[in-house]
Amino acid sequence: MLETITENLLRILKYNPQEPLLFNSALFLFLYTGVMMVYGMLRKKGIARILFITAFSYYFYYKSSGLYFFILLFISVSDFAIGHVIQRAGTRCARRSLVALSLIIDLGILTYFKYTNFLLAALADLFHKPFDPFAIILPVGISFFIFQSISYTIDIYRGRIAPLKNWYDYNFYLSFFPQLVAGPIVRARDFIPQIHRPPFVSKEMFGRAIFLIIGWLFKKAVISDYISVNFVDRIFDNPHLYSGIENLAGVYGYALQIYCDFSGYSDMAIGLALLMGFHFNINFDAPYKSATITEFWRRWHISLSSWLKDYLYISLGGNRKGKIRTYLNLMITMTLGGLWHGASLRFVLWGILHGISLAVHKVVLTFLPGLSKPTGAQMRPGRRLLGILLTFHLVCVGWVFFRADSMHTALAVFRQIFHSFHPELWRGMLSGYPMVFILMAAGYFVHFLPARADAFFRDGITRMGYAAQAVLLVLMIWVVIQFKSSEVAPFIYFQF
Repeated sequence: MLETITENLLRILKYNPQEPLLFNSALFLFLYTGVMMVYGMLRKKGIARILFITAFSYYFYYKSSGLYFFILLFISVSDFAIGHVIQRAGTRCARRSLVALSLIIDLGILTYFKYTNFLLAALADLFHKPFDPFAIILPVGISFFIFQSISYTIDIYRGRIAPLKNWYDYNFYLSFFPQLVAGPIVRARDFIPQIHRPPFVSKEMFGRAIFLIIGWLFKKAVISDYISVNFVDRIFDNPHLYSGIENLAGVYGYALQIYCDFSGYSDMAIGLALLMGFHFNINFDAPYKSATITEFWRRWHISLSSWLKDYLYISLGGNRKGKIRTYLNLMITMTLGGLWHGASLRFVLWGILHGISLAVHKVVLTFLPGLSKPTGAQMRPGRRLLGILLTFHLVCVGWVFFRADSMHTALAVFRQIFHSFHPELWRGMLSGYPMVFILMAAGYFVHFLPARADAFFRDGITRMGYAAQAVLLVLMIWVVIQFKSSEVAPFIYFQF
């Protein structure tokens, strides 16, 4: 009996590629509860606390990607050492060379795992040669922690931060489990000052964390997973089997799905970190309220868009070298941002679409400066509403390339929308998927509520007693159980 229990426990705790450790799993809830108990006992023992959380973070990553956690370990050692050498280098040329070394190592690893087959397939097509893809498994979250590590060495080079004295501090920063596998991309200069502060969670922080966790459960486990399994996946798996109006609804559904999925993960990461006394910056700010594409990228995946701006766009020259160069820099930045999301022509086109849109918006502001401010926040109500509709549909065009599993599928979706729309089928569509459209309506309704409504609910939960907060959390978990499918759905951004 004891032997059987031990074997089952080891099987659960061992890495299984079919069962990664997810925030929305019972195992994570069990482990996190135990971790927080030990964390609380170590709150006054700084180094022990850091080492304990680092050890759990590596186990968390092991449960997601197996022995690929050695890549995380290697990068933490490499960039920590390079950061110190950059600080001591006497000349600008030497410092640049060291930054280049860091980039070669980090981007070399990322390129091997993410782009080897893509690049070799492109070469094979160019020379009309056959190509059998290599069996390369992409480690979960590799793009996120590599970008974090790159920001550390570049910030040292730019003089914005000093290198950490202890490797275990840097390892803690790079591996901190709440944001490890799907962001947000946490900057070293934001996180490092918090490492050695004694953990403190105020009632306001605790209430905000509960609010974020409840919001995550609603967005991810109720809306995103349900409309994905019951509608969106069916449309994108076989778009030619559905009318144009159903394909358009599927695109709207995916726009909501990816927002709820990814912003929900960010909410959970921020909430978990808050419960441990750490503050992360907001990563999503109601992006579909944007009236311009520039505003969209100031609201969507803020940690990535700001990273691309600070470490790629500005490094290319930003807007300091004339208008044409500015437009070119935008195109390069967004194209590479698309390629960051996936080694496929579809993601490249997605990035090009956003790069062209950002450049066109700058051109419009140049010739018609009175039309709107860059963010769209100061536009007249009617013009802003029109801007929101146009921006949302432009973003949705990009989401088709983002979601489709091939260019053939993406073109099939557009073909159905433009050549086989059949609006008269809307009643049958709504009656065929009633709960899907109820959830979609609820999701978009909540998304477009004024910011003060969000603050009202957050403050209301914060003012509740701990018992009431616990009851509310349990009720939301019960709602999730009513909607959950047979399997725990992974997060969309795990593949990036």
